[in-house]
Amino acid sequence: MPVPGGTAGSGTVPGAAPDPQPGPAEPPLPPLRPRAPAALLVLTTLAVAAAMWAAQAVILPVLLAAFFALIGNPLIRGLQRLHVPRVIGAVLVLLAGLAGTVALANQLVQPASEWVRQVPREIRKVAPQLREMTRPMQAANEAAADIARAADGGQKVEVVRTEVNDPYRSLTATPRMLASVFAVVLLTFFFMVFGQNLQRNALSLLPTRQQKRITVGILQSIEYEISRYVLTISVINFTVGLALAGSLYLLGVPLAEALLWGTMAAVLNYAPYVGPLVGMLIMLLMGFVAYDGLWSALLPAGIYLGLHTLEGQIITPIVLGRQMRLSPLVLVLALLLFGWLWGIIGLLLAVPMLVCVKIVLARISGLEGWARLLE
Repeated sequence: MPVPGGTAGSGTVPGAAPDPQPGPAEPPLPPLRPRAPAALLVLTTLAVAAAMWAAQAVILPVLLAAFFALIGNPLIRGLQRLHVPRVIGAVLVLLAGLAGTVALANQLVQPASEWVRQVPREIRKVAPQLREMTRPMQAANEAAADIARAADGGQKVEVVRTEVNDPYRSLTATPRMLASVFAVVLLTFFFMVFGQNLQRNALSLLPTRQQKRITVGILQSIEYEISRYVLTISVINFTVGLALAGSLYLLGVPLAEALLWGTMAAVLNYAPYVGPLVGMLIMLLMGFVAYDGLWSALLPAGIYLGLHTLEGQIITPIVLGRQMRLSPLVLVLALLLFGWLWGIIGLLLAVPMLVCVKIVLARISGLEGWARLLE
């Protein structure tokens, strides 16, 4: 029978909702990628570290050239706004950097060589003062040695050291160093001139527009932030070195030597924590060599410590802000890692590379927490 109020054969109840129409099928979820075992990740990390150490002769010139090119790119773009071709702008920036480096080296080579000749003689003079200051430590070492001998049955352990002198090492070291410097200069020029084309060709390999947009944003952020960071830190370090040189000159240190110590402080300040610690030890040695009294000898190190504290705790955090803030623990670990891998150059490159890693992590969705972990 037909239902009252309904259509014959329809079987529809008045006021009832119509049957839902079948919609399009939902796409299946992508399969989860299997997680790599922890042991495999550790072995991969060790293998990458070993490869970075073994290939440092190739990696370091490339990293230094890319680093210098990042610093020079803003200057080259400024010259391009003045209608200077990019090739000529790169040549001008590179020649200006080389001229400044050579002029500074010529200014400092004489006092540095003089100090190298004087240090052994002066250390013999200040040895009694240093021995008097380290007497408690020597007593503790002697007591520890007595305990060790008593534990070994009173036998004295003798250590025999052998040294192999390679007469050809000095002949091959200088050509290798000159070749490395030439490679860095040449690669810097090529990065400045052809770096943009290389980026453009690399971006064309990405499959989607979103990946290209994210990659372009990351590269622009890295270039801007690293250039800003390096230029800001360079100005701050130059100011610290100039202040130290001026303070030492007012204390009676000759101008050439004062500039030498100021330049040393500016260069060492690029490696946080480690560089200022080395600078403090050098200033202590310089004070004991240059002055007779104890307090006069400690004064250069005290001035250096005061300038570094003012710069590290007040000036740099205010100028750079939160975006460039890095965790001291992560920073020290990075300095230890890159210093172990690449020596002094690794110490200088540790902070810029850590800043690059933080920028990349902050711009990739899902990895922002790792970027905050570095702060």
